[in-house]
Amino acid sequence: MKQRLLDSLSVFVLLLAILFLTSCADNKVVPTKTEVVLEPGTYEVQHAEIFKLVSVSMRNLPLVVSANGTIAPDVNSTIHVTSQGSGRVVDLGVRLGDYVHKGQRLLSIYSADLAGAFSDYQKAVADERIAKKALDRASLLYSRGALATKDLEQAQVVEEKAQVDVENAAQHVRVLGGDPAHPSSMIELRAPVSGTVVEQNISGFEGVKSLDNSPNLFTIADLSHVWVVCDVYENDLGQVHVGDTAEIRLNAYPERTYHGKVANISRVLDPTLRSAKVRIVLPNSDGSLRPGMYAVARFRSQKLKPELLVPSTAVMRLQDKDWVFRRENPKRFRRIEIQTLGTTSDGWQAFAGTLNAGDEVVSDALDFSTAVAEQGR
Repeated sequence: MKQRLLDSLSVFVLLLAILFLTSCADNKVVPTKTEVVLEPGTYEVQHAEIFKLVSVSMRNLPLVVSANGTIAPDVNSTIHVTSQGSGRVVDLGVRLGDYVHKGQRLLSIYSADLAGAFSDYQKAVADERIAKKALDRASLLYSRGALATKDLEQAQVVEEKAQVDVENAAQHVRVLGGDPAHPSSMIELRAPVSGTVVEQNISGFEGVKSLDNSPNLFTIADLSHVWVVCDVYENDLGQVHVGDTAEIRLNAYPERTYHGKVANISRVLDPTLRSAKVRIVLPNSDGSLRPGMYAVARFRSQKLKPELLVPSTAVMRLQDKDWVFRRENPKRFRRIEIQTLGTTSDGWQAFAGTLNAGDEVVSDALDFSTAVAEQGR
């Protein structure tokens, strides 16, 4: 009996051992490979030594302020053309944008004012002629003792007044645009200076008023020099001074850069925009600068400020932002966003950002970005 119990116990232990070994075989632990998870904007690069690096440097550079503006005619070379006489336009000789020479006819006006002025002039001439004859008779009678001195003097006064009336009437005709030697009811309005018609407020067969010539009929501007009028905000005004250099870029000619100097800073601040008008004078000998063009001005002040710099090739434009690639360790690089401030004459890019002088960045950001993209495929 005792022997049978021992045999049963041995079988039970054997079964337990078999079950344990089977369970271990089914649940065998397989070691896994450990992967490094990188933060967004961080790159592990194979053969990083092939990419040339450059250190962020720092220099003292002029402060740069940017402002939006427009091209405008030089007010000192702008003439508003009006008519002193009323009437109706019968012939329009020029249009907006035309170039005109001094003395060129702009338009013709049939004017009742001018007709009346000629009538007054002709009457004054006739009265002066009668007064002259009366004076001649009085002088003849006085020479023969048949006329008193006071009567001769009276005739002389009448003649002098008649001459004054003639001169006043003639001047009135000239003011209205007529010629006393050529009677006419047509006012020939002519250009007082040479230049471009930059404003036109009259068209054919419209009436012209003499008492309130507002707005003016034409505006003629000499566009050989133009103004760039910019709005500089209140917090930047302390960095802009008369005489500072300015770089101008136009939407019309994005590949060209114009250079000028600050000629005037308004002493009045716009209460709505909190900005002041800053004026820059630019030469325009070829006429390419047209009033109304949109411009962006960058002012470089005479005061110096330390700025961080990298080569322009180290900056990559992506998603409307500027980036550089900073080396974190021999094989790891991080993409850093920066704010570009302008380019120096030797091709370095000034910027603001979280980098420090001495940090190493990839000198050719575009080449590096392409290599990283190919490695990730």
